[in-house]
Amino acid sequence: MKDITATFGTLYHPVKAFVVYQKNTSDKSIYVEAYDMDKNGYPLNAHPLSVHESTNLANTLDTSEELKRNFLKPSGLLPKNILYLNPDQNGYAIWHTPAQKVDLFFVEALCIPNGRASLPPLLWKASKNTLWIFAMDSDAGINELTILSHAPFFNLYQDGRVCMGTVSVNIKADCLLEEFIALWQQYFFNSYFSHLIGDKSPVKGNIIQLWQGLVGSKKQFPIKSLIKNGLTIKKLLS
Repeated sequence: MKDITATFGTLYHPVKAFVVYQKNTSDKSIYVEAYDMDKNGYPLNAHPLSVHESTNLANTLDTSEELKRNFLKPSGLLPKNILYLNPDQNGYAIWHTPAQKVDLFFVEALCIPNGRASLPPLLWKASKNTLWIFAMDSDAGINELTILSHAPFFNLYQDGRVCMGTVSVNIKADCLLEEFIALWQQYFFNSYFSHLIGDKSPVKGNIIQLWQGLVGSKKQFPIKSLIKNGLTIKKLLS
């Protein structure tokens, strides 16, 4: 018989095992037990996971290529419309866009034509999985105390969170800041507005009539139709 062990790749031997226990109670607290492994791969010396072992485990995981990420890292100078960055893996960005004209899409049942319409200045907050959007009276002199309004759109919860419906959101762990912002704005504006969430309109008056009058026209968005929501930018920094 031919000995082919020399052709094998690098062999890894088990040296540590962890078992996670969870309480069968409402608080669902957990306890982690660590095991050393003998030369035959059998667990022994069961003991509570120590701080030293936890630190070593965290450092090992953090050295993986997948976690060496560039999440929310700017590719150059920080864009001027960025207001706040939390670059942790579960972090988020806050940015603003000026009053502008954008192509909007509506489901047929709303009786609003698809087309270009004027928008007010907008404030955006997004993590990898969730988007919030708000409106502002102006994008001049923005600071922590700038008062926000409900964004004048369908598919929004009262707290500004966007219901993405069937949109497949795919923000990668190493997504650079500029790509992150562009993707979220594409997800939002390229999806179809379909319904109000809850009974309250996000604008003064009839929101359907508002967009029927704006789409395809040269009218500027009527800032007076915005409704303050009691939030400031400072309250979003959490």
